[in-house]
Amino acid sequence: MIPDFRLPRVIVHLAAALLALTAAPGWAAVSITFYSKELGASFPHAFVVLEGTLERGGPRIEEDYGFTAKTISPAILWGKVSGEVITDHTAGYVKGSDRHFTLALTDPEYDRVMATIARWRSARQPNYDLDKHNCVHFVAELAAAIGMSPDTRKLMKKPRSFLVTMTARNRTWLTGRDATFHRVDTPAAPRRSGPKVVPRA
Repeated sequence: MIPDFRLPRVIVHLAAALLALTAAPGWAAVSITFYSKELGASFPHAFVVLEGTLERGGPRIEEDYGFTAKTISPAILWGKVSGEVITDHTAGYVKGSDRHFTLALTDPEYDRVMATIARWRSARQPNYDLDKHNCVHFVAELAAAIGMSPDTRKLMKKPRSFLVTMTARNRTWLTGRDATFHRVDTPAAPRRSGPKVVPRA
């Protein structure tokens, strides 16, 4: 009598199908993490890190983006200077910065983030303005591109305070998106006066 191998073969095919599903791009996602950097060895700064794989497939993404003046000098106190989108935040710099929150992006959200970055890159020079177009404005626009509601009327020269406040303002939305919160903060009360600090971006 010839053994019946039909059942084991069906099991093999089912196992292969399940493996294919778990490896499919639909399980992939790119995460965005918002960071701030206080004084220390450099000027205050805000930036983002993108990591992961898009649902539509493609190579793994490991990117970082921030915006800063091309040259840090007293000229940034007087008006517009040349600015640039930077992607050179070293591992040590990132490790020494404050993570605020991380969430997974849909492919369309990632595309909107990249379109915003491209727009900042192609803006007419000089395009860095300490009061109206700095690194905090940059991350605020990235946050808005993915559906957040940043308040750009204040704290635009204070990366950490801005991100703490934006996190609190959008906590319900972020929680609904299963975001990971890396800090436990409450928004700081605005100071009436204090020394003027020139930010990195």
